[in-house]
Amino acid sequence: MAAKTLFDKVWDAHVVTEIKGGPSVLYIDKHLVHEVTSPQAFAGLEKRGISLFRLQNTLATADHNVPTKDQHLPIKEALSRQQVEKLTENCNKFGVTLYGLGHPYQGIVHVIGPELGVTLPGMTMVCGDSHTSTHGAFGSIAFGIGTSEVEQVMATQCLMQSKPKTMKIEINGKLGKGVVSKDIILYIISKISAAGGTGYFVEFAGSAIRSLSMEARMTICNMSIEMGARGGMIAPDETTFEYIKGREFAPKGAKFDEAVAYWKTLYSDEDAKFDQVLTYKAEDIEPMITYGTNPGMGIKVSGHIPAETEIDAASRLSFKKSLEYMDFQPGASLIGKQVNYVFIGSCTNSRIEDLRLVAEFVKGKKKAANINAYVIPGSKQVEKQAIAEGIDKVLAEAGFELREPGCSACLGMNEDKVPKGEYCVSTSNRNFEGRQGPGARTLLASPLTAAAVAVSGKIVDVRDFNLN
Repeated sequence: MAAKTLFDKVWDAHVVTEIKGGPSVLYIDKHLVHEVTSPQAFAGLEKRGISLFRLQNTLATADHNVPTKDQHLPIKEALSRQQVEKLTENCNKFGVTLYGLGHPYQGIVHVIGPELGVTLPGMTMVCGDSHTSTHGAFGSIAFGIGTSEVEQVMATQCLMQSKPKTMKIEINGKLGKGVVSKDIILYIISKISAAGGTGYFVEFAGSAIRSLSMEARMTICNMSIEMGARGGMIAPDETTFEYIKGREFAPKGAKFDEAVAYWKTLYSDEDAKFDQVLTYKAEDIEPMITYGTNPGMGIKVSGHIPAETEIDAASRLSFKKSLEYMDFQPGASLIGKQVNYVFIGSCTNSRIEDLRLVAEFVKGKKKAANINAYVIPGSKQVEKQAIAEGIDKVLAEAGFELREPGCSACLGMNEDKVPKGEYCVSTSNRNFEGRQGPGARTLLASPLTAAAVAVSGKIVDVRDFNLN
């Protein structure tokens, strides 16, 4: 039998039929739904007079448009209110399970799937959201889809998909002081560019990846989309099984043991062929920060913005345009640059481990007077855990504001926006023009770097602090 990659094994197990010379019909195990990309899909079903084909395979939550303050009150922004109300109406009409505002399981769609035990190894998972790739950390094929595809999955539980190429990115060695998983993925994207993974499904491997917790692995897979890849995945192991065990909707007892026996077969065979293999040393990775308007425009925080001559000719125009928007100069260092906003949250970095990391760093310290520091938990469960551990008090004493769950200032789709012209060091995943609000300037970084910036009031190298 031919050797297979992890991706091949999961893909092949879900192909219903193949169209000769064309795409495959792929069965979808779990469909996650939120308020932004679902209204037209539900309307399409209603128009055709059909119901969801496999209702139990669909789960909905409200995250993008929700406010992060006073969630018990009506939503102020008219469009946001309309989007959230429409989701509630549609889920009631079609019988879809919804974790809406006020529900103890509500949160960012890519945070609640794993923490509830909905996300499992070997699955195919989709959502009308590009960062669905997050769930690939469990060894599942997970990717974002468009609104017409959302309707397709609702109606048939299948999707027409062309099989992508495979890429393996291996990181071996030991991570240095102050370096966390966000730095790993920003480093990789800075090396291969925001388009370097186009056409591929990426498997992350190597000793540095194996050493990571599940939450750290989710951060890596979350941002695989930012290198242009269709998605990212990591083979499940004991860390994965331990994380899943005992979660609300995970298999229990003998069923869990049976599932683990299958999950243990989900790895790339030793002689499996990838279309491309890239290898990096963990020791070469330092705390990272972006300087431009795509996630590939990243540098070591101790480094400098590239000179124009360091940029290939085809990218120079967009490089210049980007620096104009950010008001940065080629060749400059970012160290010491004043920043007035810090955002810790999003589907990339809003899990309990992220909040623990920030709280541990800021304990006994105070944020700088110029800084507005927002910490947004990824779900009601994360928020509850943070309060139980006293993280809320540590943050409050340091002058940080812990708010209620939602996508928040990751994107300008709710009340949490960064004002025009202001810089924000953000733990989110995208730094496009206006992503955090019209005219806002975003610098992507890890929660640890963001916490150090909040305490300093300017861009700093977190390694200059005493780290445990």
